[in-house]
Amino acid sequence: MAVSIKTPEEIAKMRVAGRLAAEVLEMIEPHVAAGVTTGELDAICHRYIVEEQRAIPAPLNYRGFPKSICTSVNHVVCHGIPGDRRLKRGDIVNIDITVIKDGFHGDTSRMFFIGKPPLIAERVTRISRECLWRGIDQVRPGARLGDIGHAIQQHAEGNNCSVVREFCGHGIGRVFHEDPQVLHYGVPGTGVRIEAGMTFTIEPMINAGRRGVKILPDGWTVITKDRSHSAQWEHTILVTPDGCEVLTVADGARD
Repeated sequence: MAVSIKTPEEIAKMRVAGRLAAEVLEMIEPHVAAGVTTGELDAICHRYIVEEQRAIPAPLNYRGFPKSICTSVNHVVCHGIPGDRRLKRGDIVNIDITVIKDGFHGDTSRMFFIGKPPLIAERVTRISRECLWRGIDQVRPGARLGDIGHAIQQHAEGNNCSVVREFCGHGIGRVFHEDPQVLHYGVPGTGVRIEAGMTFTIEPMINAGRRGVKILPDGWTVITKDRSHSAQWEHTILVTPDGCEVLTVADGARD
């Protein structure tokens, strides 16, 4: 496993890419409302990334993915393809943004509510966000990737939710997905040792029901087998000499 340790110059570019990704999520928030289609959200994000940020939407044509963002609604776990689906009151949706700026990637996602969702959807959304930050709190030089996964798994399962195991966080930089893989379950004290200069995503996918998933015939959209709600939050993380820096929050807040 060849884990990339970023140089100060590369870190500076990662900060810019991370900030831009965060800004796309801030920009799109007022548009995420009942009646809008996921395809319309994709078009708005695409124009903003290309025309305003002068950046590249990384998902577009990545391994054949046909759109510039991912939109995963209700029981869609991840990789939902934007299209004609019209959001309605009570839906929850994850919007996943990755931009490329000056050759470096910034990757982030968050959940949005359309009106007031069912209590179980609100709950899994909250727990998934808590899982993300419990994972982030483990990141420091000398810790292990298994510490991150364990913290996430313990919190999710302790709240009667489940962790999707087929998809995980990943190293990121010049390459969209690079080593290491960052599992969202695991045993503390195991796995790759974390070093300053590493950059990777943490992006737990948490289900309200069982952890089983399946991929739809489009080859991308992942749904829960039991059709239970699923929620995900994601940040790109830089390991610093004394802890970590979250690159995909515009103001450093826990969001």
